[in-house]
Amino acid sequence: MSQSQPVQLSYRVQGLDCPNCVRTVDGLLCRLPGVSEVGLSHTTGRLQLQLDEAQTSRDTLERELRALGHPVTPDRPGASRGPGPAWYATPKGRLLLLGMGSAGLAALVAWLYPAGAQAVFSVAALVAVAPLARQAWGAARRSNPFSINTLVTVAVLGAVLIGEAAEGAAVVALFALGEWLEGFAAGRARQGIEALAALTPRTAQLLEGGSVREVSADTLQPGQRVQVAAGARVPADGVIRAGASNLDDSPVTGESVPVHKEPGAAVYAGSVNGEGVLEIEVTRPASDGTLARIAQLVEQAAEGKAPTQRLTDRFSRLYTPLVLLAGVLTATLPPLLTGAAWLPWVYKGLALLLIGCPCALVLSVPAAMTSALSAGARRGLLIGSGAVLETLAGVRTVALDKTGTLTAGRPQVTAVLGAGTLSEDEVLRLAAAVEGGSTHPLAQAIREAAQARGLNVPAATAAQALGGRGVQAVVEGQSLGVSSPRFAAEVAELDQDLRRHIAALEEAGHTVSVLHSAPRVLGIVALRDQARPEAAATLARLRALGVQSVMLTGDNARTAQAVAAELGIGRAEAELLPEDKLRLIGELPGPVAMVGDGINDAPALARADAGIAMGGGTDVALETAGAALLSGRLSGVADLLELGRATMNNVRVNIALALGLKAAFLVTTLLGYTGLWLAVLADTGATVLVTLNALRLLAWRPTGREG
Repeated sequence: MSQSQPVQLSYRVQGLDCPNCVRTVDGLLCRLPGVSEVGLSHTTGRLQLQLDEAQTSRDTLERELRALGHPVTPDRPGASRGPGPAWYATPKGRLLLLGMGSAGLAALVAWLYPAGAQAVFSVAALVAVAPLARQAWGAARRSNPFSINTLVTVAVLGAVLIGEAAEGAAVVALFALGEWLEGFAAGRARQGIEALAALTPRTAQLLEGGSVREVSADTLQPGQRVQVAAGARVPADGVIRAGASNLDDSPVTGESVPVHKEPGAAVYAGSVNGEGVLEIEVTRPASDGTLARIAQLVEQAAEGKAPTQRLTDRFSRLYTPLVLLAGVLTATLPPLLTGAAWLPWVYKGLALLLIGCPCALVLSVPAAMTSALSAGARRGLLIGSGAVLETLAGVRTVALDKTGTLTAGRPQVTAVLGAGTLSEDEVLRLAAAVEGGSTHPLAQAIREAAQARGLNVPAATAAQALGGRGVQAVVEGQSLGVSSPRFAAEVAELDQDLRRHIAALEEAGHTVSVLHSAPRVLGIVALRDQARPEAAATLARLRALGVQSVMLTGDNARTAQAVAAELGIGRAEAELLPEDKLRLIGELPGPVAMVGDGINDAPALARADAGIAMGGGTDVALETAGAALLSGRLSGVADLLELGRATMNNVRVNIALALGLKAAFLVTTLLGYTGLWLAVLADTGATVLVTLNALRLLAWRPTGREG
């Protein structure tokens, strides 16, 4: 058959509330010809795929999904979505009404006419289980015979055949209730993620030709200007061109304290303008704004499986057919081997099918991970995957870069000294020229100091970074370098007076940069970077968590020790090249988390068990680090570790609930104390408990600080 050009389709899928459902739908899609590039997420309930309609029509695709019990509606990614169907219009809502209604009506008729109870309950059970039987048959025809619908259908039909129709009807009603509650709880977790993007306003006040008109925020394009009134939300990422105000950036950074911003400052979509009218130039369309990208990254992260989740998924694939086999053996072996009565053992075998449904176990990990990732994003903690979150829970050592991490990253020039006949201004002028192309905070501080003195900084050529040793460039015809004293001493002569002066500055916590040519030192520039206000408190929180902190810096040993002593860090490794940091990360007791700026520390961030980038671009930071602190506050490091531990504690409780309830009902059922209608609670009840427990993470708050 000839192939046409595949079309990209996006759907919202109903009833996609657990990984088992995803596996069932994915199995169908893999077997449909012409379907490719499938992206399926139970976290968002979204399906994206490419379809060659010459092989499978769109109507066929949608009909197959509907027959499987997962009807779909077209979805346009990035578009604002209206409310979904009412609960009673969903497949699980209809099953709930049918199951409860059938069981309730049968109970009423049986009370009025006791002699017909068995017949009435048989009809009720068969009517109520019919949708599940259709879905089980559809799944079996599509190579998935061991679905939960199969187990429930077999149990209910068996109950009717052995004369326990009332319990069969109760099983369908309770199962339907559990399924609906599971969908309701999964929807709450889903809303936690979608609420991030929903913070962007739907409309914007567009400035055009001297007038203002209201437009859809989705239509805004870079270069356009919008007006934001006091109390309104910013409709798109942009830059302030007129006006000043305090903006609440908490939707992006998680920090509740408003930030004062003036013309030239960047603003985020979703931020709340505190007072005054702002004129903002749009830099990104709404679909590609910071908030939208964060929501997208959280969705992607929620699909990244943690090791514990991969283990439970592998277990569940074998678990369901084994449960079916165990049910058959329980029903047949005792009567065949010991001559026991068939009816009680068939009854126990059917109960075992219901107890053994794997939904609660499979859902125990992703439900917790999704809630935790959403809670973290709302507080400016962006985490790359569930695997990263699980790693953070077990971190024993945190390695921290100094400049821009433990310190504010805004050093200032504190002293300039010329060698020989060079003046302070000449040293600063030449050093600023050499540092002209560098983005390092020390380089920026030197350039700002030269600008503040009104110095005429010449252009540099052949500028080159020397891999942690400094920078060099050709300035006014001579080759100059700016390096630390250690590396400057390798190419130039440092006399004793200069060494003593450098040592005194370093012991006082200053960083010293040496301006030199190949044969001689031309002067020195001393800089000081203040520790972050929250640094000492954050390190104290890490100690309280039983986590060791280590400073890794390319700065000199004296300055490193001065900063370490000020902050209470027991171990400081100084004068490190990037390869030295890489080596030390491998030697520290693990798991190790590395905290840095995501660029200079990229090798160490990638080598660590968990890399944490300070502030900056969200998706760029996550390319090298597994997590990013959008607020740029160091306290976020302790927050991440606390969130990881809270999540894994939640996961352990979930697994204990899932397995514990099954074990308890298994024992009581085999001993004859509980029957079918209670056995179904071992699965549906556990599923609901697991999901509700996971939803508690949506309200997570760090213990060490307010807000």
